[in-house]
Amino acid sequence: SVQNDMNFYWTKEEVLEKLDAKMTSAFHAVLDMSLKQKVYMRDAAYMVAIDRVVRAMQLRGWV
Repeated sequence: SVQNDMNFYWTKEEVLEKLDAKMTSAFHAVLDMSLKQKVYMRDAAYMVAIDRVVRAMQLRGWV
């Protein structure tokens, strides 16, 4: 955890703000994929996840 490694602690409000931002971003990524590909949200979530894994593998030079 970043907080523990750096001996830095967030307040409850900061944690909730960061979580809200991440969840909102994730929702919009899935919604955009769902609308673009005309698939259910569950399928779009898998597609977004797979895209992220592929992107990470490309950045590492694995593919």
